[in-house]
Formats: sequence, C-alpha cells, structure tokens
Amino acid sequence: MVEGSMTQGAGQEPVVRTATLRDFRVPPYARVPVQGQPLEPPAGHPVVPDESFRPVADPTLHLGLGASARASFTPPVSLSAAVPGHPGNAFPDGDIPEGYTPTERNLPVINRGDTVQVRVEDPVPSPAPAPAGEGPGPLYVVGDVHGYLDELLAALRAQGLIDDNGAWAAGNARLWFLGDFTDRGPDGIGVIDLVMRLSAEAAAAGGYCKALMGNHELLLIGAKRFGDTPVNSGAGTATFQAAWLLNGGQKHDMDRLQDVHLQWMSRLDAMVEEDGHLLMHSDTTAYLDYGSTIEDVNETVHETINRNDADEVWDLFRKFTKRFAFRDDGGPEAVQELLATYGGDRVVHGHSPIPYLLGQVGTEDGEGGSDPVVDGPHVYADGLAIAMDGGVTMAGKLLVVQLPLHG
Repeated sequence: MVEGSMTQGAGQEPVVRTATLRDFRVPPYARVPVQGQPLEPPAGHPVVPDESFRPVADPTLHLGLGASARASFTPPVSLSAAVPGHPGNAFPDGDIPEGYTPTERNLPVINRGDTVQVRVEDPVPSPAPAPAGEGPGPLYVVGDVHGYLDELLAALRAQGLIDDNGAWAAGNARLWFLGDFTDRGPDGIGVIDLVMRLSAEAAAAGGYCKALMGNHELLLIGAKRFGDTPVNSGAGTATFQAAWLLNGGQKHDMDRLQDVHLQWMSRLDAMVEEDGHLLMHSDTTAYLDYGSTIEDVNETVHETINRNDADEVWDLFRKFTKRFAFRDDGGPEAVQELLATYGGDRVVHGHSPIPYLLGQVGTEDGEGGSDPVVDGPHVYADGLAIAMDGGVTMAGKLLVVQLPLHG
C-alpha cells in the first residue's frame, strides 16, 4: 500500500488555490498566516509580480478578439472550475470559494500561428529497462507537478516507472523532474516526499530519479526563510510571503514543510545535460547570468541560496520566472545560444504551460467528450525546444515522457 504521505490531500483541509501574479492584492480566501507572520505586507511595500506578466485592462484584447466581437464577449470559464469531479479540479463538489479566480484567467494568453504543435500519439509501451551493468537505462522527464500527486502517480504508472504500490519499478531507468513540485495543487509536500523516496529506490535498483530547481522551489524556500521581510524587487519592494500566496501557496504545504524538505530543495541543480538534451526548468536565457558552464551555473545558484540573503534569492527567483524566450522569431537563436554555451542538441523545459505557448486558453468551452487540449509535449523553435508543462493546474495534462522524442 502507498504510505499516507503519498495520498493526495491525506488528512488535509479543503484545498484552496489562489490567484496568480496578475493581481497585487492577496484575495480574501488566501489570507492565511504563514509561520506566525502578519497577513499583510508592511505598509508601503506592495507585492511586485513576475515581470513577464503585464496587466490587461480589456480581457478581450488578450483573447485576440476584434472590436466587433468585444461587445458580445463572455469571459472564458475553466473546465476545472465548471465540471465537478474533473481531475484538474481542486473543488470536486463544485463549491468554488467566493473570490476564486481560475488560474488561466490570470495568465497571459498568447495567440500565435507560427508555433508548431507536435502531436504525440497514445503512449507506446516503453522497452524494458536494460539489466543493471549494461549501460544507462531509458531517459524520462516529468513536467511541472504543482501538488497534483494523484495525477503524478497515474502518469508514472502508465510509463511503467512505478508499480501499483507506488514503488520504483523501472530498474536502471533514468528519471528527471523539471521542477515546480508545490503550490496551486492539493499536496505539494506529498509530491516532494514521493520524489525523495523514489530517488533512494531508483539508486538501489541501478537507475536514478533526480530533480531540477524550479521557480516555485525558490519561492517556497524564500517564504519559509524570509516571510514578510521586504526585498528589493527591481521595481519597488515585495515580500516572499505575499508573492508565495499570490502564486498559489498552500497553507497545508507550509504547515508540513520540514527542514529535510528545505535542505533537499536547496541542493537541487538548475540545469543538466543528458543524452544531448539540455534540461532546465524555465524557458529563459537568464541562466547565462550565472555562469558559462553547467557546473558554474549550479554552483552559483547553490551559493546564492546558501548565503541566505533575501535580496539575492529574490533576484534569482525573479530571473527564473522569466519565460517565452524561445517562442518568437528570435526563439531558435536564443536556444542556440544556450546550447552553444552549455552543450546539447535540444532544450527541454517546463515552466510555461503549453496552452499558452500555443495560444490556447484551455478547455473553457466545457464541451464533453472533446479531446484534451494538451496531448503531449510541444516541440518548437525549429525543433530545438521541447516544452513539458502540460498545464495540469488548468485541467491540462501532467506529462511524463521518454526521450528522445520522435514525431
């Protein structure tokens, strides 16, 4: 049987998902004390959101509607909010707290026609891992999890990486998580506990299970260490606590966060190269600010976290929240700069949900029986970049994929 810590929402209060960075205010349902800190940031210290987001006064503008359509515009409705019991729904009974705003309503929507979605067909059974001692096993990557433990367990089982009891079952296979384990979903600490346990089990079987640093790991570390201490954000002042709440921070995750979790997150690498794939969390070139080799980047990130300077950690968090560097006309060149510096033939990243890279809001039409918006990873930037964030927080899909990706 799977241990209690692996059961989604085990023994926890009802899940509350908070609005993302579009709004400077902490919504009423997110106003929970964190580690004895006051609820509101100090006077004169507004929260500064991720600089990659820009407020939009008219919601029809970011949906790409013309003037004639705006008169009849109806805001999109999230399937996860509209359909009780949907696996991407944090409110299975359909009782949505007053003030709740679906995640996709608070993220920028990009309408573009120059990206190419590579449809990945139904998973083919993976080859059995090679016996230990016969070279490395198959390579798998996992996109953003954001606390959706049940969906993660199901996706890992579907690939044959764990058994029905949640134990490692893939021999010498290699598994990389691309970061963002917590926030928005129901059991972020349960996800971390699972990954930590699988790391030990995989190593004992001759394989490995490893993870990279995401911006939400930096945010959770900052919220725990620095609370409502004002930081210089580059555009005023902010606090980690308020930013964590605005980015979907869950009180039950903070309550269960232990030193072992903090130590584990603090030691995560920022990037790695495996079999010609440059793995990293964010689709940004900001990694170049931290070193000219993979080893330099990882060492600099670790040193920054260990110095325990709130401003330095905030700057690291801010840079790791940058996104969309590979999407526009200059996207292939941006990817090539990273590959030329750090090695590899392709970048594989999470962070930016695929529906937004494709200009899709999600499944807000709510039509039953329709195919999911996200069928698999998104290959773009002249085939040089693979996006792995399937948008599980917006009723998308939690992606676990074997590399290399063909098709």
